[in-house]
Parts: sequence; C-alpha cells; structure tokens
Amino acid sequence: MTKVLIIGAGHAGGTVAALLRQYGHQGPIVLAGEEPAAPYQRPPLSKAWLKGEADLEALLLRPEAFYAEHDIELRTGVTVTAIDAAAKTVTFADGTVESYDALILATGSAARKLTIPGADRPELLELRTLADAERLKAALGPGKRLAVVGGGYVGLEAAASARALGAAVVVIERMDRVLARVASETLSDFFTGYHRARGVEVLTSAEVTAFEEGGVRLADGRLIVADAVLVGVGALARDGLARAAGLDCGNGVVVDEAARTSDPAIWAIGDATFRPVPVPGGPRRRLESVPNALEQAKQAAAAITGRAAPTPEVPWFWSDQYDLKLQIAGLPDGADRQVVRGDIESGAFAVFHLDGDRIVCVEAVNAPPEFMAGRLMISRAKAVDAVRLADRSVSMKEIAAQA
Repeated sequence: MTKVLIIGAGHAGGTVAALLRQYGHQGPIVLAGEEPAAPYQRPPLSKAWLKGEADLEALLLRPEAFYAEHDIELRTGVTVTAIDAAAKTVTFADGTVESYDALILATGSAARKLTIPGADRPELLELRTLADAERLKAALGPGKRLAVVGGGYVGLEAAASARALGAAVVVIERMDRVLARVASETLSDFFTGYHRARGVEVLTSAEVTAFEEGGVRLADGRLIVADAVLVGVGALARDGLARAAGLDCGNGVVVDEAARTSDPAIWAIGDATFRPVPVPGGPRRRLESVPNALEQAKQAAAAITGRAAPTPEVPWFWSDQYDLKLQIAGLPDGADRQVVRGDIESGAFAVFHLDGDRIVCVEAVNAPPEFMAGRLMISRAKAVDAVRLADRSVSMKEIAAQA
C-alpha cells in the first residue's frame, strides 16, 4: 500500500493527513512536525490567543486523539534534514531514515529577518508560532509599550490585540502607507484612521536603522521607546529542503494545479508553494493564507487517492482587527478602476477592483454580502454594471444574478 510521508504538521499538513483518510487512503500516513504541539490554527495567535480568549484545545485543528484513532502516525518535535528523491527517503535530525511512496511538503514559511544593527537581539519578537505568541503575550499589558515594525496584516492585528490588553502601541511602516503591498490605498487609509482613533501611533515612510536597548532607532534619528518590539516584515517560503533535493523552485516550491512538484512522487502545499492561481491571467503566486492551505491539501489528497480534482477556488483572505472583519477575494492584477460600495466612514463598505467590466478583486469590510457575491462574480468572470454595483439600493444578490 502507498505510504505517505508529510513533512510539516501545521494547518496544511494536518489537513491533508485527515483528508487522505477521508478520501479512502488505506496505507500508512506519517505526519512529522518541528513544533511540540499537534496541528493547530495560526490566525488566532495574533487575536484570540494573544488576548487570552482561546486555549490550546480551541486552537487545535482536531483533538490530539484523532490521529491515533485514524491510524495517522503523528511525530512532533522532529526535524527533517534531507530528502533523497531518488531513493524516496527522508533523513531526520536524529539520523532516522524514513521511506515514502508519496511525499508531501507542508513546510510553511519563516519570518523575514532585517539585516540592520541589533537585528539579532534576543528580545526581539516575531509571530509565527505558538511559542512566539506566548512570548509576545507575556510582554503586553497595561503600562507596557509595544513597537510593531511592519504595517502588514499580522502587525496590525497584533497592534489591535495589544491595545485591547492596555498596552501603548506604535506601528512603524517603511512604505508610505500600511498594507501597501497587499491592499488598496482606500483600505490602507481606512485602517490607518481606525487604528489611530483607538490610540495606536502609526508612523509611515519611517525607516528602521537599528534595534537598541530600550527601543527602535529610525533613520531620522528618533528613538522609539518600547518595552517590546515585534518585527513583522513579511515571510519567506521554507523551501530549503526542496531546493536541496533538486525540485524546481521560484518564490517557493513550484507546483501545478494538483499541488505536484517537478518530482511526480512529491507534492507541496501551503505557504511554501509557488502555485498557479485560478483567476484571469493565471499568474503564479505564493499565497499565504489558510484557504490556500486547505485548497492545496484537497488537491494533493485527491491526486494521491485517485479522486477527481477539486474545483479551482478564487483565492481569498481575511483579517480581524477590533470589531472589523476584512475579507478579500481575488487579486487586483490588471484592474483599471475601483468602485466603492457603502459608507467608508461607517466601517461597512467594499472596494471592487474592475478590469474593464469584470470584477477581479473585492475588499470587503464588515460587508459579507459584498464579499460572497464578489467572490462568485470573480469566478464567473462575467460583465457587471459598475453603476448598479455602487448603488446599495440594489442588492448584491440581484447584481450577482445578472452578472
């Protein structure tokens, strides 16, 4: 029987192990992860976990007993050091060698490091793992001051949680606006204002030149005093094992629509992959999101078990900050105009990105109907009337039905 070995026991790895059994795989499954915990959800780390609203049981993808009950060998706290693709074996740090018939790489991503003086200071924080979140939580509270370097989603989510815990927060962003790489200017302006209204100091066009004892030094000479510093300046694909094994890699491990790599016996899923995206133009991207991990887990499990390939999904993302739920579907590539639906000041609106008369992306803030209908219309790639789209007296259901 086919033996499946999964390297990486995060959201992607834990999901694909369960799906293999659900899809009828009868052979051995080994799920190996570096962290001591069973597979768990990472998005709550910057939100519910940080604020003390969730425990480990709530974070786990499935109860730990699930794996034994479904004959999945879960190995935690172990590290794979090499893959021998020709021999179909992997070597662990303790010297153990494990064979496979099908290998799935779910190695995720690692925090990008800054190369400036003090970047190796042990007190600097990042937020990728449960252990990271515990360190950050211990540093927060009333009277504490947190400096967040990087105005991306994780940084802003952590800032919102820190404010809820009573800490003073300053967000330092090198670009001229927060979320510059991942969201429209309209969205950036809205979130900047929302954070500032809740006491967060947001500094843009601010270059960090050094980390010092007691704070962060900026290019203009200012020292941003802080009790704790969280660095969130993006993530890099953990594709070192794949590269060393001779697999094709770009900005991550190159995979096809079935999550298969350049080696027919090896699949890759989740944050570490450089994958085709099923939207107009079909760009190849590295998508860092739970929906991406789940979709690719389905693709790999279906391919290994001989099931029909799942229907391609429009990529989507979300972020929770304060009482705001941001949901994004699609990619704005090729968009030549934007349509705003709703009242930005009220905190319930959507920004639609159009390429001609087709929606290619929607950014929805506290606007689930706009998100759901927008995602559907992106997948259909049908023409839409921009005037009706902006008119809230016309329901999104009606607009989607006519698109």
